[in-house]
Amino acid sequence: MIPTRTLNRFIAASERRHPQASGELSDLLATIALGVKMISNLVQTAGVKGLHGYSGDSNIHGERTKKLDVESNQVLSELLDSSGDFGLLLSEETDEVIPTRVGNQAHYVVAFDPLDGSSNLGVNISVGTIFAIFRKQSSGAASEQDFFQTGRNVVAAGYGLYGSSTVFVYSCGQGVHEFTLDPTIGEFLLTNENLRFPQDGKTYSINEGNTLHWNGKVRKFVDMLKSSKPEIGAPYSARYIGSLVADFHRNLHQGGIFLYPGDAKNPRGKLRLLYECVPMAFIAEHAGGRAVDGEKDVLDILPSDVHERCPLIVGSKNEVDLFMKL
Repeated sequence: MIPTRTLNRFIAASERRHPQASGELSDLLATIALGVKMISNLVQTAGVKGLHGYSGDSNIHGERTKKLDVESNQVLSELLDSSGDFGLLLSEETDEVIPTRVGNQAHYVVAFDPLDGSSNLGVNISVGTIFAIFRKQSSGAASEQDFFQTGRNVVAAGYGLYGSSTVFVYSCGQGVHEFTLDPTIGEFLLTNENLRFPQDGKTYSINEGNTLHWNGKVRKFVDMLKSSKPEIGAPYSARYIGSLVADFHRNLHQGGIFLYPGDAKNPRGKLRLLYECVPMAFIAEHAGGRAVDGEKDVLDILPSDVHERCPLIVGSKNEVDLFMKL
């Protein structure tokens, strides 16, 4: 059966179920989806356009930026600014938050990672875009303080994945829905409604090159997954892509657990809380999974810095629960 429900129609139908909706959130989601389409085209044509390789600059985290990081950031920043539906933008690629042309009337602030996994660019490995939308807390103009709220206050979050196909996955807190881009008509079509994490999986995803730096709990957990323990479904298979969106998306469909823990080198891990960990935790919980930092649920963490780092253990609920019981 050919999918016929487009993303825009799906969002519009969802909005009609809430008569008090102003349309701003729907427009924001549609704008981000348009940005995902444009970035998908950039990723697919980067080789012939000479967009592979480094830009020559570094971001606030001290990481060398790729040319496509810069291009993707510009695409989303300009599109979102022109939408006029939010007051402040936070990107992995900018040191400071970015004000927009909207005044005190703005109801939302947006955080995003324009191109997650960009170190895999140039070798045809999947990369993605991650976003989270928060309701503005202050009564005046939006400020950096509006990002200092827990992930429980997220109103919408999701990601785009650029691989063998381009998919857009999002949630507004009422189910997780997946759309696949049909390049022949340029539309995202609904391919999975109300996605749910399998409660158990058979795969784990972690960078085992960091084994020497892991704490005892992480080492014990991974050793357990690799041992012969049929009572927990072990041994598990290792599947690590090195792209958060790609590893998460596989586990969302097939079950499993992704770990980027804190370790001796990076006690708070390397992923960023507001625009990587929180969006994925929001999607995970609304799909029946779980996300923790090793001590508490990620959605319960109150940020104190817009670029704050956070350990992330996310995936099927039974696996994450097992990690927390150790």
